[in-house]
Formats: sequence, structure tokens, C-alpha cells
Amino acid sequence: MGEKTENLKIVKKSKFLSDFVKYRYLLSEIVRRNIKVQYRDSVLGIFWTLLQPLLTTVVLALVFGGFFGKKADGISNYVIYLLCGRLLYDFFSQSTKRAMKSIRLSAGVIKKVYVPKYMYPLGNVISCFVTFLISLIILAGFLIGYGFTDKAVPITPYILLSVVPIAVLFILCVGVGMILSTAAVFFKDAEYLYDVFCMLLFYATPIVYVVDSMNMNKYVQMGIMANPLYSIVGMFRDCVLNGRMFNMNHLLYSLAFSVVCVIIGALMFKKKQDKFILHI
Repeated sequence: MGEKTENLKIVKKSKFLSDFVKYRYLLSEIVRRNIKVQYRDSVLGIFWTLLQPLLTTVVLALVFGGFFGKKADGISNYVIYLLCGRLLYDFFSQSTKRAMKSIRLSAGVIKKVYVPKYMYPLGNVISCFVTFLISLIILAGFLIGYGFTDKAVPITPYILLSVVPIAVLFILCVGVGMILSTAAVFFKDAEYLYDVFCMLLFYATPIVYVVDSMNMNKYVQMGIMANPLYSIVGMFRDCVLNGRMFNMNHLLYSLAFSVVCVIIGALMFKKKQDKFILHI
């Protein structure tokens, strides 16, 4: 009996891999379509990928850096500080929101032909990841521009390690996206509740403020630090803004959190995917 169970697990794993290889072109097509559709009716098109974070950063810098005096918080370059946090947060919120809606929006295809359903949330996360990588051009431009001023950011070899928090963030987005895409099929209000959650998450992530400089309750501070985006954004800023090695505790915590989310998301999705067609 045990041997039959083990053989069944091996067959399922091989089927998963064979399906992924078989439908890999569908995944690339989903990514390509999502990017095209996102900017289809826009005059500037994909240039909004660069323009949107630029304008958002300018607004936040004026409001918090100028009006509220956050420049006095000991941040070497507040604009770069803002941009690092904002870009990573935007990738997380946009990719998970699109992954959450992916099954419902693909109902027509899912009802007609068989494709591995996980391709849809995964494809949406990857398409957002592509636009996120493009938006990093804005960050690079600011780093180069400030290099000729007295607010120059130290560029060290540690900047190459910025790929580590980016990779962890991608894993986190895949896991959360799988969880949300499953939940949204059976609980329609999940999309509205998640919008509110993302607004709360924005303020619970140190994007416009520095945790150490805020006079807050210690339990609130602990709650903020429990947010995996706190660790991921902190690691990214260490590499890009501060030119130093990131905190290994942040890496271990955020990576463990992300992997757990992927495991939970995969198990939920696998268990419920056969019932999707009854609810979409």
C-alpha cells in the first residue's frame, strides 16, 4: 500500500513537470498579453511603467520630504529611500491583485479547454515582475543623477546583492497570489477586502518613514517588523541606498515566510482547482 502511494506521488510530480513544460508557451503568451493589455488604451503605453513611479515618488517626496520634514530623520537621500520602498511595494500589491482576479477573468478559457490553472496567477505575477524590472530604470537614473551632487549614494559591490530581496519578493508574490486566486473564486468579497488590506500594508511598511525615528508603541513597532515587506525593503535599501550587506535575519525570516506562503498557496490551489468551474 505504501509503495502504491509513493508511486502515485511520483506520477503526480512527473505530470506537474510535464504539464509545465508542455504549456510553457501558454505561460509566455499570458505574460505577453497582460503587458499589452495593461497599456493598450494608453497614449504613452509602456512608458507609464517609468512615468508612474517617477511621478508618485515626486509627490511623496514633496509631501513628506518637504512639508513634513522627513529629511531630518537621518536619511542620506530621501528620494532614493522613497523610491526603493515604493517600487517594491507596488510590485507586491499589483502582482497579487492581478493574480487574485486571474481565475475569474479567465473563466471563458478555463470552461472550454484544459490548461493547468496555476498558469494564470503565475503568469500575472511574472508580467508584473517584468514591468517592475523595467521600472528599476527610474531608480538607476536617480542613482546616476544624484552621483553628481552632494547627495550621492555610495555605489558598492553590495548593490549586486539587491537581486536577493527581489527574488524573495517574487517568491512571496507567487505564494500570496496563489492563496488569493483560490480564495477569490469562492469568496467574491475578497477583492474588496484585499484593497483595504493593501492600503493598510502601505502604512505598515516603512516606505515614507523610518521605524526607528517614529515615536510609536513597541507592540505596533513589533507588528510592523513582522511584516515580511519590512525585511525585504530593508534588505533592498541596505544594498542600494546604504551600500552594505543586508541583515541575514531579515533574509531568513522573509524567505521562510515566502516559502510557507508558496506551500500553503500550492496546497490550497491543488485541492480546490477542480471546483473552480462551478463558481466562476
